[in-house]
Amino acid sequence: MLLSLSVNNFTLVEHLDVDFSAGMTVITGETGAGKSLVLDALGMALGDRTDTDRIRHNAERLDISACFDIGEIPRAQGWLQEQDFGQDNHECILRRTITREGRSRGYINGGAATMQQLRTLGEMLLDIHSQLEHQSLLRKATHRQLLDNFAEAATPLETVQTRFRDWRAASSKLTALTSRSDELAARQELLTFQVEELDQLGPGEQELPELEAEHRLLANAEGVLQDSHAILALCRGESEGEAGFNLQQGINQVLHLLSDMSGKPRALEDAEKIFRSIGIDLDEASREVQHHIDSFEADPERLQFLDDRLGAVHQLARKHRVPAADLYTRHQELKAELESLTGGSDNIETLAAEVETLAESYREAARKLSQLRQQAATAFASAVNGQLQQLSMKGAALSVALTDNPDGQFTAHGLESVEFLISANPGQPPGALGKIASGGELSRVSLAIQVIAARHSAIPTLLFDEVDVGIGGATAGVVGRLLKQLGDQGQVICITHQPQVASCGHQHFLAEKQTTADGAESSLTQLDDSQRMDEIARMLGGAKITEKTREHAREMISLAVAE
Repeated sequence: MLLSLSVNNFTLVEHLDVDFSAGMTVITGETGAGKSLVLDALGMALGDRTDTDRIRHNAERLDISACFDIGEIPRAQGWLQEQDFGQDNHECILRRTITREGRSRGYINGGAATMQQLRTLGEMLLDIHSQLEHQSLLRKATHRQLLDNFAEAATPLETVQTRFRDWRAASSKLTALTSRSDELAARQELLTFQVEELDQLGPGEQELPELEAEHRLLANAEGVLQDSHAILALCRGESEGEAGFNLQQGINQVLHLLSDMSGKPRALEDAEKIFRSIGIDLDEASREVQHHIDSFEADPERLQFLDDRLGAVHQLARKHRVPAADLYTRHQELKAELESLTGGSDNIETLAAEVETLAESYREAARKLSQLRQQAATAFASAVNGQLQQLSMKGAALSVALTDNPDGQFTAHGLESVEFLISANPGQPPGALGKIASGGELSRVSLAIQVIAARHSAIPTLLFDEVDVGIGGATAGVVGRLLKQLGDQGQVICITHQPQVASCGHQHFLAEKQTTADGAESSLTQLDDSQRMDEIARMLGGAKITEKTREHAREMISLAVAE
C-alpha cells in the first residue's frame, strides 16, 4: 500500500509530505483548492507524461517521491528482483524529477529507471480511477485480468502461457526452416558438388607435409646420387688427381705415427684416441653412403604422381580460398554441413510433428482456462449488476463477452478475448464501456467492479477521483459504504465532494489554497475528529457552519462508523 508521498515544487505546492494509512482515505476541499494534487503527483511518480509547466513558479525543478509497502505484493517483489532494483524491509520508493530545461529522470529504490519501468511497476501498486482517465477499466487486458482473478485461474493461466511459449518457439523454428527450403536446396546442390570433388581428391589430414617431403627427395635424387659417389671417392681415394686422395688411408697413417711415437705427451695421447674414433666413424659413414648408392632406384613415375597430386591439392585450396594445409579441415566442414542439410526434409517433418503435439497440448490447457472463464463470467456479471442497482443505475446491466480469437489464433492468454460490456438502459444493446457509459456512470461501474473484485485483486491501493459526480442523497451514501468496504480489504484514496462519502473515511485530508500578493500555495492537512466534523458540516451547509449542520455531520459520521 501507499505509505507516504513527498512533493516539492509541483504546481502550487512548494513542499508537502503526506503519510497514508490502510483503509479509506478521503480528500475534500473547495473547488480549485488542489484536491487532485495527490492524484496528479502519484501519476507523475508512476511515469505519466508531463511537461515543465508543472514546475512551480521560480523553481528550477520539481521532485516527487512515493513510498509503498510491497510486503504483500509478491508480483512487485519478483519484478524488482528481475530488474535488479534492490529493496529494504519490503519498502519501495518511486521518484521522479523534472528540470526547467525539460530533463526528466526516474528512480526506483535509488536506481535510475525508465518511464516505462515506472509505469510497469506502478500498475502493480496503484490503480487510478478518474473522470478523465480510467487507467485500467477501458483496457480489455484489465477485463481479462479481473475475470481471471475472480475465477482464481492463476495456475491454469500460467500453464497456458508456458505451453504457448513452447509452441511459439517451435513454430518459429519450423517457419524459418520451411521458408529457407529453396535456399537450402540450392546450398545443398552446391555442397554436393564440392564434397564429391573433394571426395575424389581425398586429402589426408597430415598428407601435405609428407607429399612435399617425398617430392623434394625425388626431385633432387640424381644430384644426391652424384654427390654420394663423390663423397665415397674422397673416402676411398678414388677421386681424380695425381695420386688421388684417401681419407681413410690418411687417418691410418696418422694413427701409425702416433702409435709408434715414444714419450708422447698427454695431449697427443688424447689426439690419438680422437683420430682412432674418427677412423671408425669414417668407415661407418662410407658404408652408409655405399648403401644409399646400392639401394638407389630412380622413380620418375612416382615423381610425376607427386607433381600431379600437389598441383590438385593447391588448385582446390585456391578454389575454396583456404591454405593448402587447411584443405582437409574444409573438406570435413563441408561434409558436416551437407549431412545436416541432407536431413533437412526429415528435420522439417520431425519439427512439424513436434509443433502439432505442442499445439494440442496448448489447446488442452487453453480449453480448461476457457471453461473457468465461462463459469466465472456469469457469476461476476451478476455480482456487479447487484452493486449497480444500489448505485442508482437500476436499468444498467454489465455482461462479460468471451469472444473466440479469429481463426482460433493462439495467444499467451488463451483462445478468447474478454470484454466487459454495459447496457446503460433497458432495451439498449450492450456496448464497450468507453462508448456507452458517461464519465459518472463509468466511475460507478468501476466502483461496482472493484468492490466485487477486491478480494481477488493483486493491486492493493485504489485511487478514486470524484467517483460520486452526478449522484447524491442515498446513492452517495451507498458509494461511501462501498468505498469503505474496499478500504477494509486494502487501501482506498478518494477525492470527493459528497459529505456522505467523506463521512465513511478512516482518514481525512483537507485541501486548501492560500492566495497572497506573491502567489498561491496549496496545502493538504490531516484533520482530527473535531476538524473533520466541521469540514463535513461545511460540505453539508456551505461556508456558514451552524450548530444544526454540525449536528448533522456528527450524526453522519456516527452512522458511518457504526456500519
